Amino acid sequence: MDPDTPVFVISIAAQMSGLHPQTLRTYDRMGLVSPGRATGRGRRYSLRDIEMLTEIQRLSQDEGINLAGIKHILELQRENLRLREEAIRLRATLEDMANELESTRAVAARLARLRGGDRSDTQRGTDLVPIRQTSVVLFRQHPEET
Repeated sequence: MDPDTPVFVISIAAQMSGLHPQTLRTYDRMGLVSPGRATGRGRRYSLRDIEMLTEIQRLSQDEGINLAGIKHILELQRENLRLREEAIRLRATLEDMANELESTRAVAARLARLRGGDRSDTQRGTDLVPIRQTSVVLFRQHPEET
């Protein structure tokens, strides 16, 4: 079962987390937990929501953090996760670009060797070998001029 699938009604979620259903409603209103909604607008909690409820209770009871502090902590954790995912994505993009640059340098070095000599500056990527381009232009006489 996917831990993000909202399947548990509020009474079951309250029982699983050890909290009162009214506490779950309060946490929902405050934005500490955002359960899914059923067709009739009833709250449906996922396993991940229940884990979050348990963590909120731990922070409140064991650590003595008020709900405003807990909300701030959760927001910072979400932002941290988002930034980590972005860093992973950016590292992959950077690696792809480095591989592409290396391929381009290898092609430029091969072209330099084919044109007569190994150019070490081409291998370092400071100079690319120009490629001759040819254009073909077609002219057609206007029918009235014939």
